[in-house]
This record gives sequence, structure tokens and C-alpha cells, in this order.
Amino acid sequence: MCQILGSPEFPMLSKEGDVMIGGAFSIHSKITSPSLVFTEKPKRLRCSVNLREFRFAQTMIFAIEEINKNSSLLRNVSIGYRIYDNCGSTLSSMRAVMALINGDEWMLGKSCSGQSAVHAIIGESESSSTIVLSQTTGPFKIPVISHSATCECLSSRTEYPSFFRTIASDFYQSRALAQLVKHFGWTWVGAVNSDSDYGNNGMAIFLAAAQEEGVCVEYRERFHRAEPEKLLKVVDVIRKSTARVIVGFLAHVEMNNLLEQLSLHNITGRQFIGVEAWITADSLVTPTSFAVLGGSLGFAVQKANISGMEDFLVKGFWETEFQCKEANQDSMINTTFCKENQDLMELIDYDDDVAELRYSSNIYKAVYAVAYSLHNILKCSNIQGCDKKVHVTHRQVVESLKQVNFTIKNGDRVWFDSTGATAARYEVVNWQHGPDGSVQFIPVGYYDASLPPGQRFVLKTEAIKPLSVCSESCPPGFRQAAIKGKPICCFSCIACAAGEISNSNSAVCLLCPLECWSNEDRSHCVPKVIEFLSFGETMGGLLAAFSLFGASLTLAVSCVFFRFRHTPLVKASNSELSFLLLFSLTLCFLCSLTFIGQPTEWSCMLRHTAFGASFALCMSCILAKTITVVIAFKATRPAKTVPQCSAALQRTSVLSFTLLQLLICVLWLIFAPPFPYKNTVHATEKIILECNLGSPLGFWTVLGYIGLLSLLCFILAFLSRKLPDNFNEAKFITFSMLIFCAVWVTFIPAYVSSPGKFTVAVEIFAILASSFGLFFSIFAPKCYILLVKPERNTKRHMMGRNHKI
Repeated sequence: MCQILGSPEFPMLSKEGDVMIGGAFSIHSKITSPSLVFTEKPKRLRCSVNLREFRFAQTMIFAIEEINKNSSLLRNVSIGYRIYDNCGSTLSSMRAVMALINGDEWMLGKSCSGQSAVHAIIGESESSSTIVLSQTTGPFKIPVISHSATCECLSSRTEYPSFFRTIASDFYQSRALAQLVKHFGWTWVGAVNSDSDYGNNGMAIFLAAAQEEGVCVEYRERFHRAEPEKLLKVVDVIRKSTARVIVGFLAHVEMNNLLEQLSLHNITGRQFIGVEAWITADSLVTPTSFAVLGGSLGFAVQKANISGMEDFLVKGFWETEFQCKEANQDSMINTTFCKENQDLMELIDYDDDVAELRYSSNIYKAVYAVAYSLHNILKCSNIQGCDKKVHVTHRQVVESLKQVNFTIKNGDRVWFDSTGATAARYEVVNWQHGPDGSVQFIPVGYYDASLPPGQRFVLKTEAIKPLSVCSESCPPGFRQAAIKGKPICCFSCIACAAGEISNSNSAVCLLCPLECWSNEDRSHCVPKVIEFLSFGETMGGLLAAFSLFGASLTLAVSCVFFRFRHTPLVKASNSELSFLLLFSLTLCFLCSLTFIGQPTEWSCMLRHTAFGASFALCMSCILAKTITVVIAFKATRPAKTVPQCSAALQRTSVLSFTLLQLLICVLWLIFAPPFPYKNTVHATEKIILECNLGSPLGFWTVLGYIGLLSLLCFILAFLSRKLPDNFNEAKFITFSMLIFCAVWVTFIPAYVSSPGKFTVAVEIFAILASSFGLFFSIFAPKCYILLVKPERNTKRHMMGRNHKI
């Protein structure tokens, strides 16, 4: 005889029928694990009711009863069921699988091989248990249809050829999680997953997708429901981490364990991103859980919305399917079943969770998928019904399931792809407080993998309510700055940069227009301060005063020279060139005034050309003086040669040298003249009005030409320094050229490095310093003799060899 080894496993809920469908659910959750010492038979697990899983079993019975009443589907064939409770344990799952395969008969004929007790199995809820179920039933080709096992590993048709599911693989959900995190700009997150096939595979896909999206993961921790030590370690990592966003790829049992520990250690202020396994689990809603999970976002299976199901779950099931239905326990039928399931009696008339049922629709679809496949195998028709003589094999059911394509009464179409899964459709839900203070799962978007790439993910951020004000509103002049790893509602306020403004609670600072600048509070744009060297400011006034003072001195000296024009000293100094030199110095002093005041088109062209022409005339006069002296002492007959050629030579040299500079200036003004320019680059908080050179080459050519003339003057004067004493004016010219060259050599780096109006001030200072240097070096000694020592202003002293001018 074929006899079961050990005790037979009886279903928790069962009903006989022409065809049988098995079910495996965690109607109870494990409280204690049995001692596995292998010296005695393990004791049964101590478990507590899991309401969500119990609803799954009820939904399966509802769908079967609805089909049995349907005259167009399996018309004359009744469906029975055998539903087992695995208590959330893979050990119990294996026991339930063997019972579904073998049945609960103690002895069965002479042969132990034959038809399974069921034609298909609905379950399990978790991927790990489903893998055990599928691997065990796989060799027998018994079809398994799961309503919530989402592990991508189950997509392998080689390893799981008879596995189907009315839910999508985690491949889509994991990638959608990365997109959700990226959408809110959370680039610093933590990750926790169940140490199971479901959690490890799903988290691996998420981590790869997060890396593609530019999301950084601070830590990745995992634990199993039977490992409390690892759970405590995970809690410690979360408490010490800086990431405020946590992606929890957890089964609802592990999530419940984590929630208990986080509440116990008062770890709040984290933004959880959840998966379908727990984001809408009613078992997680407790008086203290909202402090931890409030505001959580995640993907959930769409609500069931199947007509008639709610009434059956709350009333019909207890009246027709559950034998222990009397309210008075004293009159309750005294059976072992009733005694073992007294905890289920507490759920009579309980309906708080019914409105939020989601996976129930997947179980409903799975039962109907089996029914339609059997309908096709049994060649059912509305008139003749089904052929009960047809022997239904598991392989036939598997092949028929691959072909099913139908629509249930709520409008959802059911079909299986090449991996045995359905299309990926999720709701994005947010944990919020309802008007009555209850926890509600508010839909705030959706993800549909069947749509085009740009339309798959839609999120209504305005429907996401903040739990509390994590950060105070930013005042005007500040902008919100996201804090790494914190939710979008948590931000720091950063002051707008100079030149930017913002309103209250602005996410960005706005740049002021080019000609405006932010006020002190960075709340409004005000016109920029316009800066230029003006006569009204201290520096401009002082420079103008020195310019006029220099010009006045040259005019005074001109008057002195004119008064003493017939004296030997003035004649010996070449009075014509001296008056021309004094005139050019007057122009040099006055040209600096053109650099002060608001730049205009004419002032910009005048200032540089006047400067170039004035100093070219000045250098030409000094050069002519020096050349005359050299020629006079190099001539063999100076008494006759010098008077004849000196006047013509002086005029020619001065005119030619000056005209050449004027030609350079004219070319500069024709091709690239200077023009007024608003400089907003050097100082962003103000506008500097200055003259753009137009052509830097023209400016440095003018300056270089003056430098060349001064260098020639210096060389000739230096060579003439040892001429007779009464013509030792060459020494004064040499000294003046040293001063002039020193001033303009130091001018170049100072001019280049000076900012704004100080560039103009440096140029004016160089003009005045060189002009005063020339003036005092050449004319001060002569004025001293003319005004203080008139006795030395005689022909005898001029011709003397021991007297210096």
C-alpha cells in the first residue's frame, strides 16, 4: 500500500469540486520558530492572524464561488479548493506544497504515482516561498500562479516553466523606484532590503538603475525576519547615517519588524520609499507607525474595485463558507477547526481594510485564468456544457494558461507574456493623514510600462502633502537649497549672490538686468552706481588743481622769459625753442583735464590725441635744443655755421617730429577711434564709464613714439654733458629725461593693474609728474638766475668758464 510518512497535512479551508484549485497563503504570521534539533518532530509554529493574507484566501473563495454560479464559464463543472496556511515560513510552505500534491489521504492504493490533488495552485504571496513552491511542483508540471511574487528571478522559463503571475516583475518596479528618487532630487539615499530572493534581486536592479540616474547610495543593509541581531545592526546604521531618504525593498513582514524597532528607538524624520509588498499593508498602520512612515511614497498594485467582493468578504464568507459563525461561542460547534481558528472569529464584521484591498484583484484574475484554461481544455460550450470525460493534465493547463486572453468584469484585460507575467502597472501612493486623522494611502501618480517611454511615469507633486514644515520659508534675498538625502520639503536657506534677488520661499535666485544690481536685502534690483573720475570728487579735484597750477606756472615762466628776453641767459637758452617748449608744457598740463569728467565720444578722441600731440611737441623741442648744442660744438666754424643753420634746423626738426605723431593720431582716429564704454566686467556692482582705446595698437604706438623721442633726447643730452660750462643745459636735459622715463616706465604696470577710474587717475598722474619733472629740471635753474641772481645774467658770466648757469 502507498502510505504517507508522518501525519497528513489538512487544509485550513476546503471544498470539494469536479476540478480542484490549491491555495497557499500566510493567513497567520510566525511568532516563534520551532527548535530544529533533528531528534524529535518539530512542534507547530505559534502564529498570529495576518489580515491581508486572510483576505487573499477569502478572495480566492469568492472568485471560485462566482465562477461556479456563472453559466457561461465551466457551465456544468464545479470548482473546489484546498487552501493551506503556511504561517509565513518556508518550512510550512514545503509542508503545504507536499499536501497539495499528495492530498490528505492516509493510504492510497498500491501505487504512489498518479494525478495531483489539485490542477493548479494560487500562491504564494512572497517570492521566497513561491520559489520553494515552484521548484517543488516544477518537475510535476503543476501550474503555479502567484498574485504578488515579483522577484525577477522567477522570470526564467528554464527554471520555472510552469510558473505564472498576475503581477509584473520587479525589473520595472526597481527602475521606477530610481526614477522616483531622481524626480525629487534625492541623490543621497540609504537602502534596506529583505535578505531573500525578492529583496536581493530587487535591490540589485534598483542599485544599477540608481547609478544610471546619478543617485548615490550611502549604505545598503539587509536582514531576514529570523535574524533579530542583523535587524538591530540595520537600525543602528539608519540612526547614524546622514541620508534622510531610505529605499525599503522589503517584504511586509520584514518591514513590520523594522518599523517596530524604529518606533522603539524613536528614529523619525526619514523619508521612506516603498515597494508594493508593504506600502499599502494595513498591518503596518498602528498608532505609532505614522511618526516613522508618515509621508512615505511608493508603488502599489491598483485597487481591486470588483463588484460584489466587499459584501462577500464581510458577510457572505462567514455565512456560507466558515462553519464557526455563531456569535455565541457557547453554542459554537465544538470542532477542532473551530478551536484552532478562534482568532479568525474576531474578524467577523470587520471591514476597515476592505476599501484598500489591492492584491485581491490579482488573486481574482489568477482564479479566472485557471477557469478559462480549464474551459478551453474541457471544450465547454454554452449549450452542451463541458466534456467531463476529458482527462485534464497539468501540462495541458500550463499550455492553456499561455494562451488565455480575457477581460474581467472591472475592465482589466488578463494575459501572460513570454515570462509568464502581466504588464507592469502601479499606482504611486503617499501616506497621509485623512480628515478624520486616519492613515490613508493617497494616489499621487502612476507608472505604466505599456505606455511610450515619455508617458510611463506621471507624478502629481501638488497632491503630496507635507507632514510638517521641515524648514521655515526662506525670506526675500534667500533661495531654497536641497539638503542631500533629505526630502524635498527639507531645505536650507542660502543667501542670493550679489546681483541676484528672490521673493519669499523662492527655489532660485533671479539675476538682475545688466544695468541693475541687487539692493542690500537682495529683494529688489536697483540701478547700478555709475563711476567715473569727476571734477566733484576729491581725487578729480586735486588732479585738476595740479593741472591748472602747472599750466599757471608755465605761463608765469613765459612772462619772466619774455620780460628778460634780451638778456644773455635767455638768448643763450635759445629763446625761440624755450617759448615753444613752455607752450607745449602748458598743453601737457591742460590735456590732463580732458581725462576728468564723464567720457563722451569727443572727449575720448580728444584726450589721447591731445596727450600724444602735446608730448610729441614737447619732446621735439627738447630734442631740437639738444641737437643744436651738439651741432654747435661739432662744427669747425661755429660762429658762421650755427647762426645760419640753427633756426632752420630747429623749426624743421620740431615740425617733422610733431607732424609724424599727428599722422599716427589721425590714422588711429580714422580706423579705430576711442569711444565711451560701460565696463560691467571689472566691478559687477557698478558701471564704470571709461574710454575704450578702440585700438590698443594705436595707443601704444603713440606712447611708444613719445618714448622713442625721449630716449633720443636722453642719449644726445648724455653725450653732451661734458660740453663747456656755459652750455651745460645738457645736464639739466639729461636729468629731466631720467625723470620722464622713470615716470612712464612705472606708468605701464600701474596703468594695466589699476581698476576703474583709478586707471584714468594713474594716466593723469603720469602726465602731470612728467610735465612737472620737465618743467622744474629745465626752467627752475634759469628762473633762479633771472629772479634771484640777476648779477650772473651777464655776457661775461655766460662766456666765463668757471661759472655755471
